[in-house]
Amino acid sequence: MIHALFSGVITFFIAVAVGSPIVNYLRRQKIGKEISEYLPEHQHKAGTPTFGGFIIWLPTFVVTAVAVDWWKHQSILLPLGMIGITMAAGFVDDLGTLQHRAQKGLSWRFKITFTALFAVAAAVVLYEYIEVESINIPYVGSYSLGLFYIPLAAGVIVATTSAVAVSDGMDGLAGGTTLIAFIAYGIVGFIQGQEFVATFAFIIAGSTLGFLWYNAHPARVIMGDTGALALGSSLAVIALMTGQWLLLPVIGIVFVAEMGSNLIQIGYFKLSGGKRVFKRAPFHHHLNLIGWAETQVVTRFWLVSIVAAMAGVALALEVPD
Repeated sequence: MIHALFSGVITFFIAVAVGSPIVNYLRRQKIGKEISEYLPEHQHKAGTPTFGGFIIWLPTFVVTAVAVDWWKHQSILLPLGMIGITMAAGFVDDLGTLQHRAQKGLSWRFKITFTALFAVAAAVVLYEYIEVESINIPYVGSYSLGLFYIPLAAGVIVATTSAVAVSDGMDGLAGGTTLIAFIAYGIVGFIQGQEFVATFAFIIAGSTLGFLWYNAHPARVIMGDTGALALGSSLAVIALMTGQWLLLPVIGIVFVAEMGSNLIQIGYFKLSGGKRVFKRAPFHHHLNLIGWAETQVVTRFWLVSIVAAMAGVALALEVPD
């Protein structure tokens, strides 16, 4: 546990150290994000550099290579691989959100299809090679799912990746909520005796904390899909590796609310012929429009995430042996 915590601390300081030159470079290159015309209250953020996800992932890869015995625990290459794949997709998508660019970002349909293909591959690896194909139910027990685990695991990866990306819409929102979720799964991994999983989770938590140094309101840099897609996919894979993926909707309750509000808004809009449930989706925009300041929304979502993480870890301890 000491090793895992110190790994997270070191990653934080590296992220803070590399963050400043990365932000300065992005500013010099005028790599500013274009804000949607449908978000007039956020137009003051137009031009803020994106690609902030690199502040998270560069330290993560460096510290993981040193602090995690990946040659002994080769399963850690799976979440690292998913980070690389989804980060690349996010990078291409972020290119299309820059100001004064004719190129457009990737469509949600493409991103979901792309993620689904690699999610299935990851699920097969989890089932065939890492041999984590069970469902752990608090107060009930652990049950093998057999081949049915593969589509379930793939679905968990796609849903979590999409939900985290949807939550990235305010300064510190996605970074803070995923940070809390990774800490929760780091604790779960340590309780299970999977020190390498715990170390990896705390490494990502530390680098995300370093990113928040620059993303705190008013943000000097935006995470972008370069960060959000990879955070979501790696969180899902870590949850699956611990076997406690059923608790993801609890630990990630903010992501559930954000994605759920999007789905409800879209579904009701189509069924009702143009009517809306929320003033704007996802949910953080609705709260902003009814009078909550951005900092209030973010802080309160962090508080909800902390309580949900505590509940999730508690429930993980309630799975009978």
